[in-house]
Amino acid sequence: MPRAVYVLALGIFTMVTSEFVVAGLMPQMADGLDATIPEIGYLITAFAAAMALGGPFLTVALLRMRQKSALVLLFGVFLAGNVLAALAPDYRTMLVARVLTGIASQAFFGVSLSLVFRVTGPAVRGRAVAVALNGLMLGTLLGLPISTVIGEHLGWRAAFWAITALTVLAALATLTGVPAVEGDADENGGLRRELGAFRSPRLWFTLTTSTFVIGATFSAFSYLNPILTGITGFSTGAVPLLLIGYGAATVVGNTVVGRFADRRTLPVLLIGLALNLAFLVGFALFAHLPVAAVPLMTGIGLVGVTMNPALVTRVQRVGNARPLVNTVHSSFITLGIIIATSVGGPAIDTFGLRAPLWVGAGLALLGLGTLLPDVLRRGAEGGTAEPETVPAAGRKTAPDLAGAA
Repeated sequence: MPRAVYVLALGIFTMVTSEFVVAGLMPQMADGLDATIPEIGYLITAFAAAMALGGPFLTVALLRMRQKSALVLLFGVFLAGNVLAALAPDYRTMLVARVLTGIASQAFFGVSLSLVFRVTGPAVRGRAVAVALNGLMLGTLLGLPISTVIGEHLGWRAAFWAITALTVLAALATLTGVPAVEGDADENGGLRRELGAFRSPRLWFTLTTSTFVIGATFSAFSYLNPILTGITGFSTGAVPLLLIGYGAATVVGNTVVGRFADRRTLPVLLIGLALNLAFLVGFALFAHLPVAAVPLMTGIGLVGVTMNPALVTRVQRVGNARPLVNTVHSSFITLGIIIATSVGGPAIDTFGLRAPLWVGAGLALLGLGTLLPDVLRRGAEGGTAEPETVPAAGRKTAPDLAGAA
């Protein structure tokens, strides 16, 4: 596996840690910024909305740049946003900082996944995507609790300064560890060429699958704390340990999915969504029983957000592996998170704490529905194997960049 893939994983880990840091420091930030807890919660929404809406526009602005140069520039924007957050004197300044970092984060995801395609050979691309996306899983497993501990002991501003230092480290690693792929500025630079992929109705349908897959998972994940304490009966002190177990399950699941994402993309998604549906329904029915709730929650971690390598492979196969398609795909994933949190919260007020789990089950069922056209297409064609390649992002990658498994 090329070293660049691990460097890109570090960058993604940095972005995800910044995305989640507010969730762990709400009371401290509310006191420090003279704001309410709901207002601090809106900072999470603002970050997600900035990712979904602003990321593709920033990606378009960077199309003429070499992808390595674009990553460095995005690190600069992200760094500025985190410094502004660490120094923020009031809520409005913090809101601006979160929007700035959200936009840069989304564009970074798109360019990074495109670069993963360019520096790896066809035989290992699914695994390479999984390695890069382990930065996302580790951001949940380690980034959130570590930044929360820093914030609790040294103040919430210290958590943002820690992320700032991590951003500098990731940027330096990118400068030294990511190759400047020959010709990538010319081959990926045409806006008309980038937009051409979106003329395909099948691509839009494929993107909605990702929305439902991630939305189903985050319907549960976003409300695990109140569900585990309010229904299952765990103490607040036990919840962080349970969440670490959930995070560990996502790392394992992501690695396994990455092994099969290239050649068994559709079966992986079908099995993963069906299992996620079963786990969500089971969790909703048996959340009051700790002996059932814990393995069912862990199961959601194994087959939920871990579908990302297969989702990325499917989108690249239907569209292409260039930055704009990857960034728009990330926006559809973020849309799933927005839907999950915006529907799940009001559902709790009306139907109780189990409601987000039923919302997640409904989204998983819709996700299975979006896979049916591909299932029928494969049946009509009589094929069983997945295509081995995806539309190129440019000229073929040089052998010395492809790496070994």
